[in-house]
Amino acid sequence: MASDTRGTVPAADVAPPGANLQREIAGLDALELAGATRRAGRLSRLWSALWPMLSAAAIGVVVWQLVVWSGWKEPWVLPGPAETLPIFFDQLGNGRFWEAVALTMQRAVVGFAAAIAIGVLVGALVSQFRVLRRAFGSLITGLQTMPSIAWFPLAILLFQLSESAILFVVVLGAAPSIANGLIAGVDYTPPILLRAGKVMGLRGLNLYRHLIMPASLPSFVAGLKQGWAFAWRSLMAGELLVIIGDTTSLGVLLSQARELNNTADMISYMIVILVIGIVIDQLFGVADRSLRARWGMDLDRA
Repeated sequence: MASDTRGTVPAADVAPPGANLQREIAGLDALELAGATRRAGRLSRLWSALWPMLSAAAIGVVVWQLVVWSGWKEPWVLPGPAETLPIFFDQLGNGRFWEAVALTMQRAVVGFAAAIAIGVLVGALVSQFRVLRRAFGSLITGLQTMPSIAWFPLAILLFQLSESAILFVVVLGAAPSIANGLIAGVDYTPPILLRAGKVMGLRGLNLYRHLIMPASLPSFVAGLKQGWAFAWRSLMAGELLVIIGDTTSLGVLLSQARELNNTADMISYMIVILVIGIVIDQLFGVADRSLRARWGMDLDRA
């Protein structure tokens, strides 16, 4: 008589007691290890980005101290790191200092945003119309090479001692670089891409928006980075020359420290200005690396 084997499971397929629990625990362990690996990878990338800057800062401090020890200038004229760095860290707890930083950064953001708007408009028009290229191409380069400090007499005559005078010079300092970056990006757009876009029906504004602008992004980002450098330099010069009422900015603090012969405070403000510039440069570096990775040009990940 045949035995009924329906519903039975082969012995080899029967999991021993607790095997499912062990598999679940192993899966959780794998997830934890993956998370730890990702965290370690992020920390490693962060450290690889930080250690060159920290090493450069340490070398700069050592060279600074060696110059002080050489006796080149009197200590009250050129104080060393031991006298200046404590003042720098003390500034971080000063409310007036942060008000000055806030005002300076507000001017920088407003001026740079206006420069981007004007630079993109001018660059787009000049890059698309040959008559404008012949008329204004060299003028834009000339404006880019002109020192920003040379604009301040005219700015003060036009706008007196006001925010508009500072904004005027910041825009004139940054917009030409942004426009030239966009023009260069458009000029180096491969012709085959333009032909392909026209075959696909892109014309006029759509061609510019969907093909030319994405293709010119690397040069445009480089122009933005250079434009920020010119804007930041123009702003610092403006805050030293154009002091508006009782407002307090980094330039005002720097000027007051100079007038009082307080070199330690003056150098501490210069360090703050340098640090802000480095931080903004790193942000542009992140944008540039992200763009290169998207274009498959990130050699570090190849």
